[in-house]
Amino acid sequence: MAESIASGQEKVSKGTTAVVITSVTCITGISSLLAGLVVVGLPTIAKDLALDANLLLWPSSIYALTCGCTLLPLGAVADVIGSRTMYLTGCVLQSLFTMACGLSQDGSQLILFRGLAGIAISFCLPSAVSIITNTFPEGKRRNIAFASMGGGQPIGFSLGLTLGGVLSDSIGWRWGFHIAAIINTLILGVAVYGLPKDIDSWEPITWKRLTSDIDWIGAILASASLAMLSYAFASITGSSLNIKTPATIALLIASVALVPIFILWINRQERLNRPAIIPKSLWRNRVFTSICISVFLTWGAFNAVESILTLYFQYVREISAIQTSIRFLPAPISSTLANVIMGLIAHRVHADSAVIVGTTVTCIAPLLMAIAHPDWSYWSCEFLAVLFNPVGADTFFTISNLLITSVFPTKTQALAGGVFNTIAQIGKSVGLATSAVIANSVTARSSSEDKQSPEALLEGYRATFWYCFALSWTTLVVCSLGLRNIGRVGVKRE
Repeated sequence: MAESIASGQEKVSKGTTAVVITSVTCITGISSLLAGLVVVGLPTIAKDLALDANLLLWPSSIYALTCGCTLLPLGAVADVIGSRTMYLTGCVLQSLFTMACGLSQDGSQLILFRGLAGIAISFCLPSAVSIITNTFPEGKRRNIAFASMGGGQPIGFSLGLTLGGVLSDSIGWRWGFHIAAIINTLILGVAVYGLPKDIDSWEPITWKRLTSDIDWIGAILASASLAMLSYAFASITGSSLNIKTPATIALLIASVALVPIFILWINRQERLNRPAIIPKSLWRNRVFTSICISVFLTWGAFNAVESILTLYFQYVREISAIQTSIRFLPAPISSTLANVIMGLIAHRVHADSAVIVGTTVTCIAPLLMAIAHPDWSYWSCEFLAVLFNPVGADTFFTISNLLITSVFPTKTQALAGGVFNTIAQIGKSVGLATSAVIANSVTARSSSEDKQSPEALLEGYRATFWYCFALSWTTLVVCSLGLRNIGRVGVKRE
């Protein structure tokens, strides 16, 4: 079977290449685009749907919560029933739930469908990694495919921030979901007919395989821990006071308590030579561990900076949603350029050098915003911050996908995608929650009497930008130590 896949990889046509790259880029990009659209359009959405203040950030948080909690088990299922089947199923569900979000009549419906959309993308993300790996041999095409897929998320998010205000102040935020659902359905049609049909194993799917080849208990333990952790952080994001509530404290303690239980279970599975949802041996690999830590920090800092920037523009600079969107135009442009460049040169440069350069550029973004003043011109700091912020995430996502797929065996490529994207989603939740806590805490201690005044909010946002600057520099240190001397990746093996 492995030989037939390898043989098929060498004969990949340009048409198939275009279908695979377009599909995985658009499907992952659309999900992130909607996340950005919700962030910018949230004030308008909340007003239209009478969304309670305590639930204001839940349309954003619930998506990351459900996605992060289902990636691991769905990645494991994809390795058994086939990545193509799982991917197409996820595309169908994403179209349905995205359209449902646009048709929501109240806040509860929007939150419900956003949560279901998070589960839908969990069908797609790990399966997409497997599709790319089993379609393209190591080399330029695989590099470009991973660069496109990895870039689809930050580019989509930045594009969503750009379009969100435009739609909210013109034809309405609902059209963002409607248009996304239509495009998603068109891409689904292309994928049905264009994705290779021979990339999955022909081994029959049986109940025995589903029960014995998947570590269900490990998946449940990991998902439960992540669910409680994500829920707690989502609550904290809504209000920093929630961190003191008994429910939040209990969830945090329970999520941490499940970690040693999960480790013990993994040890048992490996001792008995049974499947483990995340093999313990992977964490002994310096490169893999460094990637996981860095992805966690990178995704958290990237999303926190972009989210706080939207609040800075609307509540400190006091400009409209559409003006905010215009100011985010440099982000998708720099993000696209970073991914195109990485796709073309990944196999020619040392991976550690590429990551260090990309992360260093990103470090400039929160630093500029930490010292920026609202009276200064947009071009003095804000433009460069918006331009530089996506570069590190785009560079690191491409390199990480190439490295991780070389660490995991071929038969568990979908699970590898699940691990990678789970860590990224949890990083996003933690980054947003901790940033919100810092901003709210500093603003609460402001000397300004009106805690909602631009001056008071600016103090909190500046503290958050310094925090994100520290996260970016921590990522730089981890990459410098953990990825040193790893050489080039994505090089075709003879």
